[in-house]
Amino acid sequence: MAVSLCSLTISFSSLTFSSQISGKPNSLSFPLSKSKSLTKPQTLAVSASVASPSESEAVDLKKYVKSRLPGGFAAQTIIGTGRRKCAIARVVLQEGTGKVIINYRDAKEYLQGNPLWLQYVKVPLVTLGYENSYDVFVKAHGGGLSGQAQAITLGVARALLKVSQDHRSPLKKEGLLTRDSRIVERKKVGLKKARKAPQFSKR
Repeated sequence: MAVSLCSLTISFSSLTFSSQISGKPNSLSFPLSKSKSLTKPQTLAVSASVASPSESEAVDLKKYVKSRLPGGFAAQTIIGTGRRKCAIARVVLQEGTGKVIINYRDAKEYLQGNPLWLQYVKVPLVTLGYENSYDVFVKAHGGGLSGQAQAITLGVARALLKVSQDHRSPLKKEGLLTRDSRIVERKKVGLKKARKAPQFSKR
């Protein structure tokens, strides 16, 4: 009996000891959560402080355009507006080395390096031999990149008329002063698209 009583007292003491131990982790969990909450803002601060090179280049180009065009696009003299489908482009020409900047970005980057779209932009200048004589500044919106590129063509051609009226005949001969009025035909009621009809069934 004495042995059993001793074993019981030992077991009770161990139980009380384990309950004390089990209470400690709860008190220890609070400083752990605090330490985690302290480490998270440090990682956020580091990620926010890093700036990508493309953003810095965009800021530099924006400053460059504003320095070249004091008063904005509307205050310039050699300006032309071009339209194609849903796209509208305002074009300003200034004497320079042949740079093309669209919406404060380099033309090659903005037009995704597409050679056809880049050719559209430079066709009027190449026609008159001015590809390295003027810098082109463009604000374009609406439509897609293809429509914007063709709108820029018309805008550049119209701006070149402000330089000299003698440019009209060579530009008109190449068809660069004609506004392309083709747009997507509207869908009709009862048809799948503008003209495509559902499959005909006799029975």
